[in-house]
Amino acid sequence: MLPILLLVGTFANAQGRLVIAAASDLQFALDSVIQVFNQRHQAKVDVIYGSSGKLFEQISNGAPFDLYFSADIAYPQKLAENGLAASEVYAYGLGRIVIWSRKIAVVKEQMHAFKNSRIRKIAIANPAHAPYGMRAEEALLHFKLWTEVESKLVFGENISQTAQFVTSGAADIGIVALSLALSPNMQKQGGNYYLIPAESHKPLVQGAVITKFGQGKKLGVDFLDFVKGQEAGDILSYYGFTKP
Repeated sequence: MLPILLLVGTFANAQGRLVIAAASDLQFALDSVIQVFNQRHQAKVDVIYGSSGKLFEQISNGAPFDLYFSADIAYPQKLAENGLAASEVYAYGLGRIVIWSRKIAVVKEQMHAFKNSRIRKIAIANPAHAPYGMRAEEALLHFKLWTEVESKLVFGENISQTAQFVTSGAADIGIVALSLALSPNMQKQGGNYYLIPAESHKPLVQGAVITKFGQGKKLGVDFLDFVKGQEAGDILSYYGFTKP
């Protein structure tokens, strides 16, 4: 944690900058939003990605992030309940989970893909602190596959690392964020994906909030307002996020 906090401290001390803590499923979508915002406002916004649960712990322990974008709206709501938020919690999108693989045609096999004899390792994000991992576990339980696949599971610290497991071949198949499956990085890997039915897990309502540390920074208010607008909404939609 120390190197991250030192980096954050460097960013936070810079004049006219914001530092955002964001769930790693947002890596490509939020980078695009920030790029447009920086151009429009001649601002400097930096972002550190990680698992929503671990970022929540860091903010709760005083990490100097100005805004927090979580893959589970429950985390920013907890910040607000604990007096650590300086704005209302905004639901910026609804995420989805997909099965992704280069090894087999998951688009055809769908949930049966996990039973394919060629599958040795299955990657999901760690359900202990990653919302996408929680939803992956719920979906596998819903389809009565958890017991069958449990011994094959490998856990990413966040959904971005989970995606790296399947794109690198460390896992044969994985449950990842639709937003990452739609990213240029994963599309060029030659894999295919299947959208897991939404009714198999709790909704991935994702939320953002200005933290207590970011209180009083006009740039933070401007950025959250920008995210609520049409231009940012179109970018989020491009990466598979729908309105809650």
